Amino acid sequence: MPLPGTRGSDALRAGPGTRRPKREVLMSPAHAEGEGPRERAREERVRAREEADGPGADEQKRSGRSPQGPPHKRRGGLGATLKRTLAEFKEDNLADSAAALTYYAVLSIFPALIALVALVSVVMDPKTLVEKATDLISKVGPDSAVNTFKGPIDQLANGGSTGPVLLIVGLVSALWTASGYIGAFMRAANRIYEVEEGRPFLKLRPLQMLVTLVLVLLQALVLVALVVSGPLAEEVGSTVGAGDAAVTAWNWAKWPVLLLVVVLMFALLYYAAPNARLRGLKSVVPGAVLALVLWLIASVGFAFYAAHFGSYNKTYGALGGVIVFLVWLWITNLAVLLGAEFNAERERSRELAEGTPGAEREIQVPERTAPKREKRSRTA
Repeated sequence: MPLPGTRGSDALRAGPGTRRPKREVLMSPAHAEGEGPRERAREERVRAREEADGPGADEQKRSGRSPQGPPHKRRGGLGATLKRTLAEFKEDNLADSAAALTYYAVLSIFPALIALVALVSVVMDPKTLVEKATDLISKVGPDSAVNTFKGPIDQLANGGSTGPVLLIVGLVSALWTASGYIGAFMRAANRIYEVEEGRPFLKLRPLQMLVTLVLVLLQALVLVALVVSGPLAEEVGSTVGAGDAAVTAWNWAKWPVLLLVVVLMFALLYYAAPNARLRGLKSVVPGAVLALVLWLIASVGFAFYAAHFGSYNKTYGALGGVIVFLVWLWITNLAVLLGAEFNAERERSRELAEGTPGAEREIQVPERTAPKREKRSRTA
């Protein structure tokens, strides 16, 4: 039985890609008369739930008062939000969505690296960048996962320089391919916020490529800063007479800066992905922080498990490193999707506290662009 305040009923979670019936306020009389068995079954379940709540329950929801007296802030606290997040994570089948995102990540990771190397090669030697990137990933993820793609990355870095025209063409092509992951994440985010995609292809595809480009640029800036900042800090330290103290201070300070950039990347992804009009970039930062913390803990834990207890090489032989890499990507996507779900449930907590009608059943966040079917129903 769904938890109090969770979205929808189990029948609405038929799996990824399922089209949900839209909210009643957006349906025209003609559309309501032609509703199918799924819509009628939904209405029957809603009526049964209202009857089970007892008389006056609907008015209590509209007024923002619970049967116990205080407003719905009782259901909007952090504990209730986390509880709903876990329940909705399971109900939305986000573990399966994480597996789908892992597939798109495998297809997108090397085009993204091509774009990254192409951008960085303009200002520095890409070989130095590759060494810094693999060293950084090895501090978090399992060693076998790093070794899996270290060879292909080295080949990219040793590919030599190209002319500006080929550089631009290669960059656009790489961004087009790498944006497939962003498109898959947008579909998962729409399912989390219970909205349908209404943005047309000519608007959606450039948005996916733009988000991909921004994320790649942020990664490039981080890696370039890590490479350049060490010698720069040493030079500044010798100039001001601080000596090695400046290098030591930067070696400690660079990690919080790096974590802030990762939070910014997650927040941009969370804000741009759903076809939902959110309350600003600041509203998705808590989910980004949660995703980062969970990802760090899970990555370190999985790296320890794979190094000391895992038997992937015995089971999969030469493919053991590839399997470890895929599992690590799946864990990463689990953390990212859980952060998005947490942001959605925080939005519902605000709606419950404000007494927004219908927030008990589904999040009432408006869509950025209405789907075509919905536009036709409004004009019917």
